[in-house]
Amino acid sequence: MNPIVLTMGDPAGIGPEIIAKAFCERPELLRQIVVAGDALTLSRAARRVAAGSPPLIVAEIADLADLAAVPPGCMAVVQACRLAQPVEMGQVSAHAGRAAADCIEWAAKAALQGGARAVVTAPIHKEALAAAGVEHPGHTELLQALSAEHLGVPVVALPVRMMLSCPGLSTVLVSIHMSLRQALDAVTTEQVLQTIRITHAHFQRMGLVQPRIAVAGLNPHAGEGGLFGLEDRDAIAPAIERARQEGMDASGPHAPDTVFMRALQGSFDVVVAMYHDQGLIPVKLLGLDDGVNTTLGLPFMRTSPDHGTAFDIAGTGRASASSLLAAIDAALAATVTS
Repeated sequence: MNPIVLTMGDPAGIGPEIIAKAFCERPELLRQIVVAGDALTLSRAARRVAAGSPPLIVAEIADLADLAAVPPGCMAVVQACRLAQPVEMGQVSAHAGRAAADCIEWAAKAALQGGARAVVTAPIHKEALAAAGVEHPGHTELLQALSAEHLGVPVVALPVRMMLSCPGLSTVLVSIHMSLRQALDAVTTEQVLQTIRITHAHFQRMGLVQPRIAVAGLNPHAGEGGLFGLEDRDAIAPAIERARQEGMDASGPHAPDTVFMRALQGSFDVVVAMYHDQGLIPVKLLGLDDGVNTTLGLPFMRTSPDHGTAFDIAGTGRASASSLLAAIDAALAATVTS
């Protein structure tokens, strides 16, 4: 089976360190993963987290097919970016942002061409991406654009959604990285229905024949029949009705202050949330250490840890690899299932 490609993330953040830690904690993963990154940066990170033990040896390879020839116990790295000099840890820079973007592009190309079975991405910094001139605000939008370009279709023809999961709770977002004011405008019948469809298709690919999809309301108490806003009645409810007519087990709009609790108790398999923070706050509260971000709608599987670059502790070796390992396990499970 083809390997997973793991991107280095922003070299000024904790990405390289948690990659090294993940392999130290789970050395069996070395035979299944190729890191797209900078070999010298990853070697430095491996030394930082060694804690007195011999660090992982980085084995630079030219192609995914070379993984089989990498000596046991070595981290396979494809030189997917160039860093002429070390970046300053914990600092936003265009230099680091460009390196992170190059690694993402390399990994996406490998997956789109069939060489990688999945992509797992270490954290990037959105300000660094912007400083590097990358027009897309984050992983989700960049991977969507790269996939659309590869397929020769407009970006709008490849709708994607962000799903955040932790043990017991999964939530899919109608809108992602935009202001709250813009996110309110994105709550339309078509956008909500599209999100339900994408969610339904993903869980079916994961082996769940009829996933129970709870749709959160937008307003307090899901609008109370129009007393607290009309979006729930006029935009969200019609989307749910159309989804049910298409044979999907969608329900709601549910009061957003209780729907996540009900999902955690087992009433639903997934919650569709109306905007970024509505869906992410409960997941991060419950499972920041083992939360997983999955992009739904791409032509390949992509997961990532549910945290950022943690510039405040970057370079100290203190960052936990738990969420990254959860993301790797999710990618492994999904590609075996599919």
